[in-house]
Amino acid sequence: MENLKEYIQSNSQRFLDELFGLIRIPSISSESKHKDDMVTTAQYIVDQLLKAGVDKAEIMPTTGHPVVYAEKIIDAAKPTILVYGHYDVMPVDPLNLWDSPPFEPEIRDGKIFARGAVDDKGQLFMQVKAFEYLVSSGQLQFNVKWMIEGEEEMGSPALAKWLPGHKELLKADLILVSDTSMIAINIPSITVGLRGLAYMEVEVTGPDKDLHSGLYGGAVANPANILARMIASLHDENNHITIPGFYDDVLELSPEERADMARAPFNLDEYKKKLDIKTTLCETGYTVNECTGIRPTLDVNGMWSGYTGEGSKTVLPSSAFAKISMRLVPHQDPHTIAALFARHFESIAPEYVKVKVTEHHGGYPYVAPTNTAAFRAASKAYETTFGIKPVPTRSGGSIPIISTFEQVLGIKSILMGFGLDTDAAHSPNENYHLECFFKGIETITWFYKYYERELKDQNV
Repeated sequence: MENLKEYIQSNSQRFLDELFGLIRIPSISSESKHKDDMVTTAQYIVDQLLKAGVDKAEIMPTTGHPVVYAEKIIDAAKPTILVYGHYDVMPVDPLNLWDSPPFEPEIRDGKIFARGAVDDKGQLFMQVKAFEYLVSSGQLQFNVKWMIEGEEEMGSPALAKWLPGHKELLKADLILVSDTSMIAINIPSITVGLRGLAYMEVEVTGPDKDLHSGLYGGAVANPANILARMIASLHDENNHITIPGFYDDVLELSPEERADMARAPFNLDEYKKKLDIKTTLCETGYTVNECTGIRPTLDVNGMWSGYTGEGSKTVLPSSAFAKISMRLVPHQDPHTIAALFARHFESIAPEYVKVKVTEHHGGYPYVAPTNTAAFRAASKAYETTFGIKPVPTRSGGSIPIISTFEQVLGIKSILMGFGLDTDAAHSPNENYHLECFFKGIETITWFYKYYERELKDQNV
């Protein structure tokens, strides 16, 4: 491993050129007009994996966007690592808020600015380059399989259906994932928990068509007004969610576990300044980090109704819509929560409107063990690269398919992410620090080495 840093440095421009080629393909999974782009992206990844040294790589069909599967089997008797990532990205709207075209990557202030830079193309590419180094230097001591999907940003519906029929193909000892974040650029952390997700859409309908707001306003219920009132009622004055039964299965952490979480560095003033807010709004009795890591939430992701074009059009809208996501914590079932939400939302609708509730996608929470060879290896790898022991953290985000991996494949995942909460993932001007990208390659490479040692010590 003596020449690892030299290898990364001497190949850094090539790494970026190849990554930028991947980023330039607009692989927005949720927009049908990009269906061909999804296949193009999958083929690009196949080509990159073959160049990196896999024995075979192929595009495999699913009920949705395709999965890239690849493998390098050096010895069937050796342990196998299954690398998971996703090549799809979020939509780019609102486009006018981007400082540069979202699919034309630019480097500014030591960061790559582009959609997919950190979520997840940049982080996936770190895995490819760490693997490339191990193969080219003759130091790979594991079988490595790859499963790269194209629907993570949609909740991985096709992959969840694809997994049961490919369990034999995907047999492995560990799933390695880079799709999460660290506390700070100089404070590494390992994500040991992910929140689950229940994603809903609601429609409130009043009259059978848009009406003249002067002739009918005040006499006929306005669905936009009613929807706003209904949504407002979903939280009380303590920012506690009011849906009956919502908290019944929530796993409450012990005082000792909460104290351990509190060791993570956090500066409230810097947090507020970074977001340009005067104060935070948390559930009463919990800190900011607890509210974003160990407590469930309910948030409106989008609302629309009536006329929203240029100028004015005085209508009383026929319908109003909202998309609502609920982040879930251990022991909460997304389907149970979705049913509770639907039942409650329908029950609070006044008689002068009709309500339709649709459940979209969701996923279970995930908690990773910290007493395993993989976790110890990951911790040592971060410490080697960053010079400081990483802090175990629970992410506020969700990767719904991770819990499905454990349920269907029976394999635990180790989450080695290198993003930062300032990277604007899912937002305009998404970016990824070059330092995090290159240190990520280095850290993942060290993980392979330390994991090999940990398994040997474990079997002695």
